[in-house]
Amino acid sequence: MLSKRIIACLDVRDGQVVKGVRFEGLRRAGDPAELAARYNTEGIDEVVILDITATIEKRPTMARTVSAVAREIFIPLTVGGGIRSEEDADAAVEAGADKVSLNTAALEHPSLLTTLAGRYGSQAVIVAIDAKRVGDRYPVFSHSGTRGTLRDAVEWAREAADRGAGEILLTSIDRDGTRQGFQCEMTAAVSSAVSIPVIASGGAGRIDDFVEVFTAGRADAALAASIFHYAESSVRRLKETLRDHGIPVRL
Repeated sequence: MLSKRIIACLDVRDGQVVKGVRFEGLRRAGDPAELAARYNTEGIDEVVILDITATIEKRPTMARTVSAVAREIFIPLTVGGGIRSEEDADAAVEAGADKVSLNTAALEHPSLLTTLAGRYGSQAVIVAIDAKRVGDRYPVFSHSGTRGTLRDAVEWAREAADRGAGEILLTSIDRDGTRQGFQCEMTAAVSSAVSIPVIASGGAGRIDDFVEVFTAGRADAALAASIFHYAESSVRRLKETLRDHGIPVRL
């Protein structure tokens, strides 16, 4: 059984890490490079940098921030936000990214996934899906959760995988920043629909939330921000608890 991964997310705006609730009410949480260095020492498995306003502001991801973080860590680094073309992906990789994450660009130009998978390999291409629960469906939102689309998270995850994506980063807008636990039903629905890894995101507040998303949610990895930024739980304690519950992790 493959080890489950714990991933720290750095939502970046104006060069600083920020965190909000349901994508709103952002407040500063620290310097990206300093936080990344701390997580690297504590034993986090991967780091994700999301330039949360790059798409809305129609600009590329900040290469200087990516480079500063890449210099501080020796674990996989994913970069997302503002990646709309091969050139944008090239710039992120050149700055130090091991993987690139696409959201709005993938929705608008799905063929870009196939292009990037052919260039870097599927393992380097992540599709970020931001969704809300509406009845029994999970409609997808673009532009940092500000615009609704006609796509459903489960159907879009299937298409993204078929087009070459190597992972799905699935965020529950309803749970983001609330610390009420991951949206396990949505995570399980997407995980059951695709054969590629699914990263659960949005809602982590307690260690038990991670246990639940790896069991009931069937996630391959879990991403969190606040619980790590504000040192409310150490990575080692989290992993030890997961192992005590029979969930394989890398200590």
